[in-house]
Amino acid sequence: MVPILIVAFRYGAKWGMLAGFVNALIQLLLGMGTLSYATSAVAAIAIILLDYIFAFSFFGLAGIFKKQIKNDAVAAAVGATFVCVIRYFFHVVSGCTVWAGISIPTGAALMYSLSYNATYMIPETIINVVMAFWIFKTLDFNGETITIAKKTSVSAKTVIFSSLSILSLVAAIVIDTVAFFMPLQNAESGEFDFSQVSNVFFPLIIVASIAGIVLCAVFQILSIASKKKSYKA
Repeated sequence: MVPILIVAFRYGAKWGMLAGFVNALIQLLLGMGTLSYATSAVAAIAIILLDYIFAFSFFGLAGIFKKQIKNDAVAAAVGATFVCVIRYFFHVVSGCTVWAGISIPTGAALMYSLSYNATYMIPETIINVVMAFWIFKTLDFNGETITIAKKTSVSAKTVIFSSLSILSLVAAIVIDTVAFFMPLQNAESGEFDFSQVSNVFFPLIIVASIAGIVLCAVFQILSIASKKKSYKA
């Protein structure tokens, strides 16, 4: 998704939406098999629009914060977060309407759709945000040609501590996701049964979450401290 973000950031929402639409068509062609589960023509159209056309085309809005936020790296990261949330919304709507009764239990369609789509959208969002921030921190897309961004006096320690801060949160999210969803999934059918939520070992999730947040905060403090030292030097 990052190349679409770059197009949107560099050439505006119109070209970004077009790039997203082209990507949506490619995703649709690769996922044509999903349409075989549609129970009617209306359901098939809804799947095409919600899970593909809308979900991927709106990624072209990723550059809308360019003028509001002066720091390009931050603007790109915020834009990536924003469009990932939009994509998640369309997938959730599709899940709790079109897919209810097909691959999602009708009685708990909304909760199931929110949970299932979060399992892949959370890590995708993290990857997109981190990559967007790093690329826009490294390259300057504002000129007629793409150039290397102006270097700042950032020490190796600052970069390492910042990376560890992000990785701490990523690790906590991965552990929480696995710990929560594995007990709910049927090993044979692959379906999720949220009535088995009592089997989830919540102490592990709580400990992993607290540890991830604490480590993230500690590494962030160390990163800020090392950055101040490099500026003084």
